[in-house]
Amino acid sequence: MRNEQWSSGEPQGKGSPMASATASMRSPRKALGETELIWMMAMLMALQAFGIDAILPALDEMAVALSVTGNDRQFVIGVYLLTAGIGALVPGALADRFGRRPILLGSIAVYIALSLASALATSYDMLIAIRAAQGFFGAGIVALPPAIIRDRVGGDKMARMMSLIFVIFLMVPAIAPSIGEMILLVADWRAIFVAMALQGIIIGTWVYFRLPESLTDENRQEIRPRVIGRNMRRALSLPSVIGYVFGSALVFGALFGFINSSQQLITETFGAGEIFPIVFGICAGSMAFASWSNSRIVERFGARRVSHTALFAFIAVASAQVFFAFQPDESLYVFVPLMAVNMMLLGFIGSNFGSIAMNPFFDIAGAASSAHGFVRMTTAAGLGGLIGYAFDGTARPLALSLLASGIICLLLVLFSEKGKLFGKPSAEMGPGAVAQD
Repeated sequence: MRNEQWSSGEPQGKGSPMASATASMRSPRKALGETELIWMMAMLMALQAFGIDAILPALDEMAVALSVTGNDRQFVIGVYLLTAGIGALVPGALADRFGRRPILLGSIAVYIALSLASALATSYDMLIAIRAAQGFFGAGIVALPPAIIRDRVGGDKMARMMSLIFVIFLMVPAIAPSIGEMILLVADWRAIFVAMALQGIIIGTWVYFRLPESLTDENRQEIRPRVIGRNMRRALSLPSVIGYVFGSALVFGALFGFINSSQQLITETFGAGEIFPIVFGICAGSMAFASWSNSRIVERFGARRVSHTALFAFIAVASAQVFFAFQPDESLYVFVPLMAVNMMLLGFIGSNFGSIAMNPFFDIAGAASSAHGFVRMTTAAGLGGLIGYAFDGTARPLALSLLASGIICLLLVLFSEKGKLFGKPSAEMGPGAVAQD
């Protein structure tokens, strides 16, 4: 990756909006380069991933300590995902008016404070309430990075940058359970929430000192319900966008179903609780590998060609998962490779779908990112919670959900593309461009 200065991919001649923004952001310190921007956005999003995955090895210990039974232990994950999706509606609209920096820093501060509050919870109901608040009020840590990137670039270049962000971001789910396991060797489950707060402090300090404001004065939006509603309606109303937003919500809902039930699935169904962090790391690591691969090919082949191919492969692998899940002797050695391959394919789908959906919305990137994040997170969290709660001691509910979500996602994409798949690489849409459908 080139460590270059802010690059928008848009015309930056004298008098252009981006030129004036660049001038307003000049400071004596070294400008934030592309490499540092990618790492920063990835680690911001990783705050949420760590807050979900590091606690997985501690679910049994937490359940005993707080008198939780059965599948109810999954709510500490599911409620966080759900409220983060609902909360995603808020930061984008605020960031379109007041700028990305203040809203992002506020979200980080909430994440830190409520991580510490989670460590002090004295009952499961209290912990669930705190986690719900943390997901809602800290939603900006995931909702705003795509808007910040869209302020700079669009088209397949945005897909490349988002893929690189996902490479780094997905390293966290791969290692978070192992970190949680190591923390449990020297402390109890509450220390994991303290570790979350410390991570937030480090990344928040980095953002405070290094991230410049990226919203131009020309693109500031009014804080009026009518304006916010109009922008979000626009972000979700283009037929060319609908399939990618809702389609990705479904396939990631199935992924959340795996996350919710993974600890019980690996421990109870396959009797491999002692290697759970390794199994989870293999699956999450496959997504990171796919995102790295995607960053190398997406600008050449285009986000549509890559993601559509991955979606067909996802459906094929999910079909194999269903077949083996209904065999009486499915083993861990069959389940893990298939799950890892499908999570790898999601690495080719996620960032590309997101970039395609964001491309028409340069002028309302914050509202669009919030609207898309709301749909994806609430749908995925709700579906993931249902899949997790349907856990019956086998991999069947998960396998059926993966297959169904893939097929419906394909139908939605066909709708958005008017029946024509594998389109050419996308051009950027910048200031003054009008989204056509």
